[in-house]
Amino acid sequence: MDTVGLLPQFGGVIWTLAAFVIALSVIVAIHEYGHYIVGRWTGIKADVFSLGFGPVLWSGTDKHGTKWQVAALPFGGYVKFAGDANAASGKDEAAMAAVADDPNALRHTMHGAPLWARTLTVAAGPAFNFVMSIAIFGAIAYSVGVQRDPLTVGEMRDMPQLSQQGLQSGDVIEAIEGKALPPAADTEARTALFAALPVAPELTYDVVRDGTAMQVSGPFVSPPLVTQVLPRSAAFEAGLRPGDVITQIAGEDIFAFNQLKTAVEGGDGSALALTVWRAGESRSVSMTPKATDVEQDDGSYQVTYRIGIVGGSAFEPATDAPGIGEAITSGVANTWRIITGSISGLGAMIGGQISTCNLSGPVGIAQASGAMASQGAQSFINFIAVLSTAVGLLNLFPIPALDGGHLVFYAYEAVTGKPPNDTALRILMTIGLALVLSLMVFALGNDIFCP
Repeated sequence: MDTVGLLPQFGGVIWTLAAFVIALSVIVAIHEYGHYIVGRWTGIKADVFSLGFGPVLWSGTDKHGTKWQVAALPFGGYVKFAGDANAASGKDEAAMAAVADDPNALRHTMHGAPLWARTLTVAAGPAFNFVMSIAIFGAIAYSVGVQRDPLTVGEMRDMPQLSQQGLQSGDVIEAIEGKALPPAADTEARTALFAALPVAPELTYDVVRDGTAMQVSGPFVSPPLVTQVLPRSAAFEAGLRPGDVITQIAGEDIFAFNQLKTAVEGGDGSALALTVWRAGESRSVSMTPKATDVEQDDGSYQVTYRIGIVGGSAFEPATDAPGIGEAITSGVANTWRIITGSISGLGAMIGGQISTCNLSGPVGIAQASGAMASQGAQSFINFIAVLSTAVGLLNLFPIPALDGGHLVFYAYEAVTGKPPNDTALRILMTIGLALVLSLMVFALGNDIFCP
């Protein structure tokens, strides 16, 4: 047995599993804490707060009588409130009967509390997920900053096409190839200018350096540079990583990201022979683009080939710190974009517009966790925010056993003045649990059988 060959694979599995457990534990802890703290604020007593399932590894009881515990299976968690029979908030008939004649004790159970208290407590889990996502996206926006206008060179990236007299940190770019650079607010005009630039290893930049106007040479604005590699993509499987520069396709030099994009999309999924530059060394890489469902401007979807990389500019633009309000607005916008995109994608899968292989299960999510963690802390934290939004949205689906199902029951109670009878609730909860488990099995099948 080749134990040496197995070690990197084993290490990769451990890394992926660790990243997945960390991401999931943070998201679950925030979600369940939302239930717990709002329940406590509204007077509902929590008996158990558990991070994980199965055998208890550690536990302790606080002054409010809540048992906090960490269990052996770190793939979820729950809050068991007074009157609950289980983690899914089924009613404990014996416990409820014991307090039926005590209005004060009944008021502190999940099933005897006022409707408004139960509703807020259940809704708080997904709400806390969304708040966490907004906070993370906002913090990233604040730390990254807002691109300075006029466009100013921050740091030059390490790339093979650099001139001795090229761009330098602090250069204020006024024109490229004699064409004045539009302001950042005019995104269409700036995009059009970049698209019209001649594709060449070096361009002429008109800059102001230390108060002096001059012309310097520099690399193409949007080179075939890798700034992020998407999980489970052709590029990730081929070993590409941030900082790589693709310099050739089938032996032909390329200088612009659009050249790479055109070759990938126009190749009908054929394998590509690439030359990749990394930290001063070049190597040959072969990869086969994967068919991807891409949403169009009109809401329809089109199958397009992708290798799964995100490009960037030849330099890090200088930035200024945004205001807190601007950062929060950015966080809200990113969270909302994920919510609407997820709903649109799910609708397209149900309607048959796109493949159900777009739905990832636990294995796919674990692989994505490991992939993003391997690309740095910011990428991993950003992924946690994306996953937190998805978890919050999933829990709002009107399926019994999920938070959304409980909210539907409470809406029924608000309209009729009484909750669904216990027999109906048990049947609906069983159906809901079966649906959730079926969805998990289906998604796991995608992880195993989808390309």
